[in-house]
Amino acid sequence: MSAYSLLLVRPLAVGFSAGALLALAACSASGPEPEAQAAPAAAPPVLRESLAAVEMRAEASHKRMAPMAYAPTPMPIADVLPPGYRDESREQYQAYADNPVFAVAETPVSTFSIDVDTGSYANVRRFLNGGQLPPKDAVRLEELVNYFPYAYPLPQGDVPFGVGTELAVTPWNPQTRLLRIAIKASDRRVEALPPANLVFLVDVSGSMHRREGLPMVQSTLKLLVDQLRAQDRVSLVTYAGDSQVVLESTPGSDKAKIRAAIDQLSAGGSTAGESGIQLAYQQASRHMIDGGINRILLATDGDFNVGISDFDSLRQLAADKRKSGVSLTTLGFGVDNYNERLMEQLADAGNGNYAYIDNLREARKVLVDQLGSTLATVASDVKLQLEFNPSEVSEYRLLGYENRVLKREDFSNDKVDAGDIGAGHTVTALYEIVPVGGKGWLEPLRYRVSPQPASEAGELAWLRIRYKAPGEAASRLLERPIALDTRPMAAASEDLRFAAAVAAFAQQLKDGRHTGTFDLAQSIELARSARGEDRFGLRGEFIQLAEIAQSLQTAASTPARVQQ
Repeated sequence: MSAYSLLLVRPLAVGFSAGALLALAACSASGPEPEAQAAPAAAPPVLRESLAAVEMRAEASHKRMAPMAYAPTPMPIADVLPPGYRDESREQYQAYADNPVFAVAETPVSTFSIDVDTGSYANVRRFLNGGQLPPKDAVRLEELVNYFPYAYPLPQGDVPFGVGTELAVTPWNPQTRLLRIAIKASDRRVEALPPANLVFLVDVSGSMHRREGLPMVQSTLKLLVDQLRAQDRVSLVTYAGDSQVVLESTPGSDKAKIRAAIDQLSAGGSTAGESGIQLAYQQASRHMIDGGINRILLATDGDFNVGISDFDSLRQLAADKRKSGVSLTTLGFGVDNYNERLMEQLADAGNGNYAYIDNLREARKVLVDQLGSTLATVASDVKLQLEFNPSEVSEYRLLGYENRVLKREDFSNDKVDAGDIGAGHTVTALYEIVPVGGKGWLEPLRYRVSPQPASEAGELAWLRIRYKAPGEAASRLLERPIALDTRPMAAASEDLRFAAAVAAFAQQLKDGRHTGTFDLAQSIELARSARGEDRFGLRGEFIQLAEIAQSLQTAASTPARVQQ
């Protein structure tokens, strides 16, 4: 019987000194602490000896007296957090300025890396469902747009993804046009995936001791365990004050053993994230499957405070380790101290993808419905480059992808890292362009040299895509023209109309600088008109979130009435 249970059974036998010891033990229990005062994972030796003495005295007293039917009441997770802990937000986001407007006469070429992350959308949803507008830096337009499935062209020939384009009048600015570039990767059933060597890397530090932390991680990982096959293998590594291998590489058929290892996890202590990452890569390398999927799934709030904890060093660590053939996927959890900046950039550097898990429905979407996309890569280092025709386009701006912009010369340099596309992934890129003769954002130059007419009539731009097939070091090039075929937004496809609504919504959450008088009500109406079949209810959910944002913005802009 534990000291805690005995004290509850025989309160008179231990006296007030035991109560004081319990109070000290509770204070030193694992939980979120400031970085400068990280709590140890276990009670100090003196305290452990005192509790042992109390237990011996209580046991002796227990032998002389009849037992009582008291049982300890489980302490809710929220109760172990310090008072006011949730009142202070320590969340971290990377600030990016919107992509600038470019004049085609001066800068006709736009180059960027694709991005398939969707974490920003789930994180924004968490804020809105909690009755708050999200921080502006938490809103990444491309991750909101790419959250949804679209009916894009399927791959043809030996290219692992299909490519489509569409052009329509911009809903928030009739003087401009909205160009959509659509990419759809070939899908693969879980049964058809190569054998997987997975390492679950779980943060069990004190900051994860909350409902949104470790309990959500455990439920999420067990959803993935249900999808494992006999040829798959799973290791479990944890880190808090230090790191350890909780479960050595185990066949996916031994689900009971893997679930039991996940269930026995408990949170407490400081956060030595760098140590955990190093151990996870060692474990993944030890059980490497040639030609298979070798991936670490890091589940954490990103609040590292022991060992290497600065952003640049951790990001470089992931970038160096990806050369081993092991990729890194990050699954974000938690609130208040969530380091979204680190989670998103670690996944980028580690050749993986990033998702934020705010509920079990999202966990199922990422690790069940889209498991092939999460684990299997069909094209790596994917770069897009557009060369705009100066006789048709005068100005342009790329919507989103601010942290993915590349130099023009990076496009043909195979040593420059870029984003990967997983099986079944859809990728959307949007440009807002100004036709020649239309009113743009830039004032005309007095001494501008007139551009030379393009040699090909009817072409809006020339699209180039570079990618590497799995296992290849040299990139392949895909090129095609983009036709000048503009239609009204009302006549555009449902997919373009819905993507435009989400893009407008993202801009309105940030500052609405480019959307003018086009407000959230109009974004909602545009999304509602393009809801379509909506098999998984995701578009309907977006409409509800936009309505919540509209209410919150209205409340924030309405001055409080003072009662006389």
